[in-house]
Amino acid sequence: MQRRLTNLRARLPHVLLLAMLGLLTSTGVASAATAPPAPACQKGEFCVWGAESFGGTVHKFDLRTSNPEECIPLPEGFDGHSFVNRLSRDVTIYQSEECTTEGDFITYPGGGTYVPQGPFVIRALKIWD
Repeated sequence: MQRRLTNLRARLPHVLLLAMLGLLTSTGVASAATAPPAPACQKGEFCVWGAESFGGTVHKFDLRTSNPEECIPLPEGFDGHSFVNRLSRDVTIYQSEECTTEGDFITYPGGGTYVPQGPFVIRALKIWD
Protein backbone atom coordinates (compact mmCIF):
# COMPACT_ATOMS: atom_id res chain seq x y z
CA MET A 1 0.00 0.00 0.00
CA GLN A 2 2.85 2.35 0.90
CA ARG A 3 4.52 1.64 -2.43
CA ARG A 4 1.34 2.55 -4.36
CA LEU A 5 1.09 5.89 -2.55
CA THR A 6 4.73 6.63 -3.31
CA ASN A 7 4.20 5.85 -7.02
CA LEU A 8 1.06 7.98 -7.09
CA ARG A 9 2.82 10.90 -5.41
CA ALA A 10 5.72 10.62 -7.84
CA ARG A 11 3.40 10.66 -10.88
CA LEU A 12 0.93 13.27 -9.63
CA PRO A 13 2.93 16.35 -10.78
CA HIS A 14 3.27 14.85 -14.28
CA VAL A 15 -0.43 14.04 -14.49
CA LEU A 16 -1.36 17.55 -13.35
CA LEU A 17 1.07 19.12 -15.81
CA LEU A 18 -0.36 17.10 -18.71
CA ALA A 19 -3.90 17.98 -17.68
CA MET A 20 -3.01 21.69 -17.54
CA LEU A 21 -1.34 21.55 -20.96
CA GLY A 22 -4.38 19.83 -22.39
CA LEU A 23 -6.68 22.52 -21.04
CA LEU A 24 -4.47 25.35 -22.23
CA THR A 25 -4.01 24.04 -25.77
CA SER A 26 -7.55 22.89 -26.41
CA THR A 27 -9.69 25.13 -28.59
CA GLY A 28 -12.73 26.59 -26.94
CA VAL A 29 -16.10 26.00 -28.54
CA ALA A 30 -17.89 28.76 -26.68
CA SER A 31 -17.69 32.20 -28.17
CA ALA A 32 -19.42 35.43 -27.38
CA ALA A 33 -22.31 36.23 -29.67
CA THR A 34 -21.82 39.48 -31.48
CA ALA A 35 -24.66 41.94 -31.32
CA PRO A 36 -26.35 42.72 -34.62
CA PRO A 37 -25.55 46.14 -36.03
CA ALA A 38 -27.85 48.95 -35.01
CA PRO A 39 -30.52 49.74 -37.59
CA ALA A 40 -29.69 52.71 -39.83
CA CYS A 41 -32.23 55.22 -38.58
CA GLN A 42 -31.03 58.74 -37.78
CA LYS A 43 -32.11 60.85 -34.84
CA GLY A 44 -35.25 62.74 -35.88
CA GLU A 45 -36.60 59.92 -38.10
CA PHE A 46 -39.25 57.23 -37.88
CA CYS A 47 -38.07 54.21 -39.90
CA VAL A 48 -40.13 51.17 -40.87
CA TRP A 49 -38.79 47.99 -42.51
CA GLY A 50 -40.59 45.46 -44.68
CA ALA A 51 -39.13 42.49 -42.77
CA GLU A 52 -38.66 41.61 -39.12
CA SER A 53 -35.41 42.45 -37.34
CA PHE A 54 -34.92 45.62 -39.40
CA GLY A 55 -34.51 43.74 -42.68
CA GLY A 56 -35.65 44.39 -46.21
CA THR A 57 -36.71 47.71 -47.67
CA VAL A 58 -36.81 50.70 -45.31
CA HIS A 59 -39.01 53.80 -45.50
CA LYS A 60 -38.09 56.87 -43.44
CA PHE A 61 -40.33 59.67 -42.21
CA ASP A 62 -39.42 62.95 -40.51
CA LEU A 63 -41.03 66.30 -39.77
CA ARG A 64 -39.74 67.82 -43.03
CA THR A 65 -41.86 65.44 -45.09
CA SER A 66 -44.68 64.49 -42.71
CA ASN A 67 -47.34 66.63 -41.04
CA PRO A 68 -48.03 65.89 -37.36
CA GLU A 69 -51.47 64.53 -36.49
CA GLU A 70 -52.21 63.47 -40.10
CA CYS A 71 -52.60 59.86 -41.20
CA ILE A 72 -49.56 58.77 -43.20
CA PRO A 73 -50.23 55.57 -45.17
CA LEU A 74 -47.20 53.49 -46.07
CA PRO A 75 -46.42 53.21 -49.81
CA GLU A 76 -48.74 51.03 -51.89
CA GLY A 77 -47.86 47.34 -51.58
CA PHE A 78 -45.49 47.87 -48.64
CA ASP A 79 -46.23 46.33 -45.24
CA GLY A 80 -44.12 47.19 -42.21
CA HIS A 81 -42.89 44.49 -39.85
CA SER A 82 -40.26 46.26 -37.72
CA PHE A 83 -39.61 49.90 -36.88
CA VAL A 84 -37.61 52.48 -34.94
CA ASN A 85 -38.98 55.73 -33.54
CA ARG A 86 -36.11 58.21 -33.18
CA LEU A 87 -38.39 61.23 -33.42
CA SER A 88 -38.82 63.39 -30.33
CA ARG A 89 -42.59 62.79 -30.62
CA ASP A 90 -44.87 59.83 -30.02
CA VAL A 91 -45.93 57.84 -33.09
CA THR A 92 -49.00 55.63 -33.43
CA ILE A 93 -48.78 52.69 -35.82
CA TYR A 94 -51.94 51.33 -37.43
CA GLN A 95 -52.98 48.06 -38.99
CA SER A 96 -55.41 50.02 -41.19
CA GLU A 97 -54.25 52.15 -44.14
CA GLU A 98 -56.67 54.91 -43.05
CA CYS A 99 -55.52 55.11 -39.39
CA THR A 100 -58.90 53.83 -38.22
CA THR A 101 -59.35 52.24 -34.83
CA GLU A 102 -61.26 49.24 -36.23
CA GLY A 103 -57.91 47.48 -36.62
CA ASP A 104 -55.06 47.28 -34.14
CA PHE A 105 -53.12 50.42 -33.23
CA ILE A 106 -50.47 51.23 -30.62
CA THR A 107 -48.63 54.43 -29.71
CA TYR A 108 -44.87 54.28 -29.12
CA PRO A 109 -42.85 56.97 -27.36
CA GLY A 110 -40.24 59.03 -29.18
CA GLY A 111 -36.58 59.30 -28.36
CA GLY A 112 -35.41 55.84 -29.36
CA THR A 113 -37.97 53.03 -29.40
CA TYR A 114 -36.65 49.95 -31.26
CA VAL A 115 -39.19 47.26 -32.22
CA PRO A 116 -37.62 44.38 -34.22
CA GLN A 117 -40.95 42.53 -34.51
CA GLY A 118 -44.11 44.60 -34.76
CA PRO A 119 -47.24 43.38 -32.95
CA PHE A 120 -49.15 43.40 -36.27
CA VAL A 121 -48.60 44.35 -39.92
CA ILE A 122 -48.10 48.12 -40.09
CA ARG A 123 -49.90 49.94 -42.91
CA ALA A 124 -50.04 53.54 -41.65
CA LEU A 125 -48.72 55.83 -38.94
CA LYS A 126 -49.46 59.13 -37.24
CA ILE A 127 -46.89 61.46 -35.68
CA TRP A 128 -48.22 63.36 -32.68
CA ASP A 129 -47.54 66.97 -31.68
